[in-house]
Amino acid sequence: MEDRDLMEKELLVIKGVCDLYLHGSLESTTAEVHAAFQDALETSIDIQNKIYNLMAEKGWYKTETAEQQKIDQTKQKFSANCC
Repeated sequence: MEDRDLMEKELLVIKGVCDLYLHGSLESTTAEVHAAFQDALETSIDIQNKIYNLMAEKGWYKTETAEQQKIDQTKQKFSANCC
């Protein structure tokens, strides 16, 4: 298995871990449990970011730049629905 494949799998796993910790944090019933999930989530997000940055640096994870007009349209759409 190539390094790129391993990194992609690792990125998917850590995203899943982040999702679990987020839900654990949201559903926790005590401040202590909430804090434990929150700390684990922050650590996992840091790991995810490091994996993403490494993959992007190697050209393995490419993103497209959004046009400013599309960004503005999306902001308007969601700000109109928000409040």
